[in-house]
Amino acid sequence: MTEKTKSYLLSLQKNEITEHHIYTKLAKTIRSPQNAEILKQIGDEELRHYEIWKKHTLTDVAPDRIKIWLFYLISLIFGFTFGMKLMERGEVGAQTNYRLLSEEFPEAAQVAQEEKEHELKLLEMLDEERLRYTGSIVLGLNDALVELTGVLAGLTLALQNTQLIALAGLITGIAASLSMASSEYLSMKNRDSEDNHPIKGAAYTGAAYVITVFLLIIPFLVFSHYFVCLLFSLLIAVMIIAGFNGYIAIAQGLTFKDRFKEMATLSLGVAGLSFLIGYVVRIVLGVDI
Repeated sequence: MTEKTKSYLLSLQKNEITEHHIYTKLAKTIRSPQNAEILKQIGDEELRHYEIWKKHTLTDVAPDRIKIWLFYLISLIFGFTFGMKLMERGEVGAQTNYRLLSEEFPEAAQVAQEEKEHELKLLEMLDEERLRYTGSIVLGLNDALVELTGVLAGLTLALQNTQLIALAGLITGIAASLSMASSEYLSMKNRDSEDNHPIKGAAYTGAAYVITVFLLIIPFLVFSHYFVCLLFSLLIAVMIIAGFNGYIAIAQGLTFKDRFKEMATLSLGVAGLSFLIGYVVRIVLGVDI
């Protein structure tokens, strides 16, 4: 075995033992016995892979403590499904190296197959509440982005007063969030499914709507010029769309680009149209505030 090969095997060992500790640590904090067992099973598999490489290097390797705590915190904040899939996603390029290693170490092919198929299948079995209500979150988020960017754009030219725009936008947004939460509650209540929890669905929809409203209104409370406020509000809207779609793309294995373009086009398109409407209303009615 060359020094280069041994060095690479040691890096694989470090990665395997690190992920073993991450999965095991998370398994102890999850309430669901099913999810905890899945994570423990993956963690045990990572430990077995570590032992396979150790037979060749004859060396013990310490785990990466920073990586353990990093992914542990990411999983606590964004959900364990997101954290685990983000971690596995970063190892896609390792498959090529495994194929090269299999020429010298027959076990590499088995490890690669397990990494590629078995662990990913186990991750797909994870059942996390927040992901079950993605539809409700998307409903609240998308409606708030489309409606409030339009409202703020229209009010910007119609009122030209940041405090009035913020006040009107906040009242409109909170009222609309209550309306959307009520609609989602009634919609879920009429669906015939054991997994439906109308109150939770309404709460996720309302919360997503209200949080989006406050984020979009913040610029009108910070800056003094209404055009600057609108620009930052639209930038925040794009950032929310990008962040949420990035999260969903990783957690649920969906494509990012098409979903991002669709939501961004809707929100910014409605904002542009509302901006023109606000200008026309201001001219026709002769409003001057």
